[in-house]
Amino acid sequence: MKAVGYYQPLPIDNAESLQDIELPAPVPGPRDLLVRVKAVSVNPVDTKVRKNAAPEAGQAKVLGWDAVGTIEAIGSDVQSFKVGDRVYYAGSIIRPGANSELHAVDERIAALAPTSLDDAQAAALPLTTITAYELLFDRLQVPKGGGEGQTLLITGGAGGVGSILIQLARQLTKLRVVATASRPETREWCLALGAHTVIDHSKPLAAELKAAGIGEVDMVASLTQTDQHYAQIIESLKPQGQLAVIDDMKLLDAMPLKTKCISLHWEMMFTRSRFTTPDIAEQGKLLAEVAALVDAGRIRTTANASFGTINAANLKKAHALIESGKAQGKVVLAGF
Repeated sequence: MKAVGYYQPLPIDNAESLQDIELPAPVPGPRDLLVRVKAVSVNPVDTKVRKNAAPEAGQAKVLGWDAVGTIEAIGSDVQSFKVGDRVYYAGSIIRPGANSELHAVDERIAALAPTSLDDAQAAALPLTTITAYELLFDRLQVPKGGGEGQTLLITGGAGGVGSILIQLARQLTKLRVVATASRPETREWCLALGAHTVIDHSKPLAAELKAAGIGEVDMVASLTQTDQHYAQIIESLKPQGQLAVIDDMKLLDAMPLKTKCISLHWEMMFTRSRFTTPDIAEQGKLLAEVAALVDAGRIRTTANASFGTINAANLKKAHALIESGKAQGKVVLAGF
């Protein structure tokens, strides 16, 4: 099968950073779906793994943790799907990625794709949807339909996770949603997705919130550059507030949180699949729930740029955009 992979960690402008390769087709395990991949999207995790994770000697590493495709075969113990079903999912960080014509995925972390979206539009959603949903409902533990009178601040609102988190918070809770964005186009993007207010994260957050008539907030979803905004986030949170974090930092000192009794919550959507937790199937369930919301017209795709077919050249362009920090919404690719 065709695939895109790499043999050593390299800068994206290196000719061998990503390569078109041929690999044997995967053999599905007992709980696996064998999916013919139709579309993928690119996330920051793709670039982080490519830059830092060396494959085994002589072996290619395939990236890609967002996919839409059609099931070609199923494992002996598969219970929820049949050949021919169109599914979407984010896969597992400890298995080969989906930048390949055929891909094996555990059925418990997949769901039927939204019927109202094409393959590329649907491929934009899984990883960021799982991240945002788990952050909001599992980590911050906001009740469905709850949060009235409380304010959620989302830093990096126009990114992949922020773009779906804004929508989930507006559609499934009563929270007041404040997003951050620093450019006119990203500000408008956040407002169009449902943010009540947008403030500029290139300026002190606490001052921006005060100028907007908001003051301190009850919870913060810090999605990017947490280390740069950390002091301002703490200042912006109410006593006994909540901070949820997804990005990677060299160091996070929890001591400044003590005075206000701020609770710290980590979200990593690969945890359930990596450790095969007892509740691993919750990811498939939440993707099914969001697919229904999409088909009901309540959630929209966050796809915002299409980079053509799935090949090394186009994936390099997508990685470069992600690494620039200027991506808005999601970058998608479709077909081989």
